[in-house]
Amino acid sequence: MGFLRFFTLALLAFTAVAQGPVQEEEEEEEQVDKPQSPNLAVKVSTSFPSSEIFGIKLINGQATQAVLSVSNEEPDPVTVVFVGGSLWTSPADFSSPEGASARIVRNLTTTRYGIEIPAGQSESIRYKFATELQPQELKLNLAVVLTTAKNKGTPVTIQAFNETVAIVEPDTSIFDPQILFLYLFLAAIFGGTCYFIYSTWISTLFPQKRRTGGGGKDASRARKSTTGSKGVDPGDQVSVLGADGPAVTSGAAAKAYDESWIPAGHLQRPDARRVKSGARPKSRNG
Repeated sequence: MGFLRFFTLALLAFTAVAQGPVQEEEEEEEQVDKPQSPNLAVKVSTSFPSSEIFGIKLINGQATQAVLSVSNEEPDPVTVVFVGGSLWTSPADFSSPEGASARIVRNLTTTRYGIEIPAGQSESIRYKFATELQPQELKLNLAVVLTTAKNKGTPVTIQAFNETVAIVEPDTSIFDPQILFLYLFLAAIFGGTCYFIYSTWISTLFPQKRRTGGGGKDASRARKSTTGSKGVDPGDQVSVLGADGPAVTSGAAAKAYDESWIPAGHLQRPDARRVKSGARPKSRNG
């Protein structure tokens, strides 16, 4: 942890020196000597495989890959310990008559490697970082921290990249799953709202037509019940006594029950007895 903090401070100090503006000659005498990196025969070049012809663009939300080619021309092997970077504003962004120093906007990810490069050989190191900033142009500064036997393990910071880059937003596509889900969600809300408005206000303006008696299943059934009835044969008519008028029923209707379980005495009709009007009932006393 202590070594990482030392590297961070060294990287910030180095980038601040690299980004600082040139002061006037009368102020140079008052300034303290700026720290300089030891003179090492190590060359570092940086390339961006996904860069375009018109410049390097850092897309928000997507990882940007930088390939650092480290060439060791020292007689002793060197070890790449860390790779890090930062984004700075350009001094041209400040409108001040005396000039203003660049300020840091965002520190990038610091990645630890520990790769040893023998004397006279080169090594390619892939460094990835991502950004989430407003679209603008910033200075990208990348630095490599090395250790050598010549410096007895003391970290040495070497600048790998220091140019202007553009921060841009990713391109949107209609086939993006998130965009498609958003379209479906909005379409469902719109359809539900339209149906609610139609069923609440618009449908009341158009009353439904009432069905007449001539159509439908009920009317057809009524026709069948009236036209399908058959006349009663006079031979099958049965008169019912004790009624105000003769009630006629068909013979089929009279025989619609089973007579086998009814006693024979109940099936015979009782004889009607006539009672004289002038006769008196006999008294029980004799």
